[in-house]
Amino acid sequence: MFGEIEGTGFEVIDERFKSCTSHARVERLWTGARFSEGPAWFPAGRYLIWSDIPGNRMLRWDETDGSVSEFRNPSNNSNGNTVDLEGRLVSCQHLTRSVTRTEHDGSITTIASHYNGKRLNAPNDVVVKSDGSIWFSDPSYGIDHFYEGDQAKSEQDGCHVYRVDPKTGAVEQRTTDMVRPNGLAFSVDEKHLYVSDTGVTHVANGPAHIRKFKVNDDSTLSGGEVFATSTAGLFDGFRLDTLGRIWTSAADGVHCIDTDGTLIGKVRIPEPVGNLTFGGKKKNRLFICGTSSLYAMYVMAVGAAR
Repeated sequence: MFGEIEGTGFEVIDERFKSCTSHARVERLWTGARFSEGPAWFPAGRYLIWSDIPGNRMLRWDETDGSVSEFRNPSNNSNGNTVDLEGRLVSCQHLTRSVTRTEHDGSITTIASHYNGKRLNAPNDVVVKSDGSIWFSDPSYGIDHFYEGDQAKSEQDGCHVYRVDPKTGAVEQRTTDMVRPNGLAFSVDEKHLYVSDTGVTHVANGPAHIRKFKVNDDSTLSGGEVFATSTAGLFDGFRLDTLGRIWTSAADGVHCIDTDGTLIGKVRIPEPVGNLTFGGKKKNRLFICGTSSLYAMYVMAVGAAR
């Protein structure tokens, strides 16, 4: 079909997915990365920032003219990114094994680099809750080899999800039983935290799923049942729409999972997807980080706040 990139398209698995899509096509906005990750939308500037992890750079796509430029080079092998309540960039860095914030004047503040006096593994993905707390995952991918950071021995007792208290700055461990926690996002009402576990990369027959945790009043987590299991590779980064559906990365593109955990449809992308986010003026444009390329498409859904 005219205007359609080979290998892209929609796959309706459940009738519910028909309300999520229209005649819009997947667009390839840019290509040339080694491993794209961590897209974050900045509405005030109408631009998207994302990471090329092994390329050791961050890239910027401008909605006003479609141009792509280097936002930061070197980037300390940045991975996941998000935007905080004041419109500042929050980033996970493999090389420094830390979570940082880029201030409005361009200076960089370290938010978290240690837990219990020991260095973190390699923070991977990050999200900011409406109370200002910062939650991030800390698997070992950035220290497993030299491709995405510096190979090193872990100083922690495992790979966990952490919370940074917005008042004290204290780093608090929030999970104990995950193999390789990866992408994370809050439910629309922030009563639950979804976390993907990509532990199958390190453990035979290991997890390749998303778990659902209850966020308690004291900001601890409980529960953690498996919400959905990937049918194509791994679930890496993901985001929710305002109706609570999860749009998640997978080996064959983007999977859309309804609130009951049912896979209802796919957006086919001709390369594995690492992460995605909603953006644009109405937050109905899905920006997709394929391994080497940045894609986008308009969907019949609106991205949730967190």
